[in-house]
Amino acid sequence: MATIVSPLPGVFYRKPGPGKPPFANEGDAIEVGQTLGIIEIMKQFTEIQSDVAGTLESFEVNEGDMVNPGDAIVVVREG
Repeated sequence: MATIVSPLPGVFYRKPGPGKPPFANEGDAIEVGQTLGIIEIMKQFTEIQSDVAGTLESFEVNEGDMVNPGDAIVVVREG
């Protein structure tokens, strides 16, 4: 299992915008470099990308949750 963590503080979003589908869902096949969510801080958006390939096991935070650097965001089962 690989845990993807937040590189910075901000608000986590699973979707690129209101009414849009999520970047990824639990159970999806994930590729290296695939965007899994975004973190917004002061109207600046940073993409959270996977550094491993595998299956998205779970999101550790909910849509709109505050995150801090090092907080677990996504768990990916490698393979």
